[in-house]
Amino acid sequence: MSSSSARVSMKARRASDSRAAQLLARAGLTARGVIYILIGIVAILVAIGQGGHQTDQQGALQLVAAQPFGLVALWLLAIGFVGYALWRFSEAAFGVTGEGTGAGPRLKSLVRGLVYASFAVLTFKVITGKKANQAGQQKDFTASVMHHTGGRFAVGIVGLIIVIVGLALVVEGARRKFMKHLRTGEMSPQTRKMVKRLGTVGTIARGLVFALAGILVIDAAITASPSKAGGLDTSLHTLRNAPFGEFLLIIAALGLIAFGIYGLAEARWRRVT
Repeated sequence: MSSSSARVSMKARRASDSRAAQLLARAGLTARGVIYILIGIVAILVAIGQGGHQTDQQGALQLVAAQPFGLVALWLLAIGFVGYALWRFSEAAFGVTGEGTGAGPRLKSLVRGLVYASFAVLTFKVITGKKANQAGQQKDFTASVMHHTGGRFAVGIVGLIIVIVGLALVVEGARRKFMKHLRTGEMSPQTRKMVKRLGTVGTIARGLVFALAGILVIDAAITASPSKAGGLDTSLHTLRNAPFGEFLLIIAALGLIAFGIYGLAEARWRRVT
């Protein structure tokens, strides 16, 4: 094969890989947007006393399963989660677009890939009808860790990391750093303004909910009460049980819905190579 033919073949392969990455990323970002919209809807139902589901990913998936064509929707979400995980794993392996090849962005992509791979597994469990309690499993795991020497300290460190991640999201939302990942030149001025508002509100709300979940994990470690560490579901129910809880939960739910809608916009305009 001549050198020119080899170059053409390499370019074609790179173009094919780029299209595959874009497809995975956009399918995954769409699934992420949908799941946050559903979590927000479930949280609103809980706030007004009409929800019997957990206010987390599992509760959202169960809400989908109960609807007509729910099984089809669950399969689409599962495929999207798998796509998102594979996209993030590819970033961890080859570098993050716009972030260089440093270890920090790659590590974040690896963690995100693992999280959404777990969402895919959870979705497949709902599809197959296997009983699972996401919040309960998190509490059981926390309890088992606490039984070991230094376990409470380890749980507290995990809680601190979650708080830091949540606060980082708040800063990202306030500074609108998410906009650098979007092809804003393809948006109309009105669309760009709306996407910026949705991303700001949604990212800040998501960060605050994460930070609250981390605080609850730290509290669980300090008081040796694993039941306080239940992730997103426990975090949102804590809001529900606070003074003016219904109002606070609805505000948080609307923020998560805003993030979900922003996520759909990100699926459309995210820079992916």
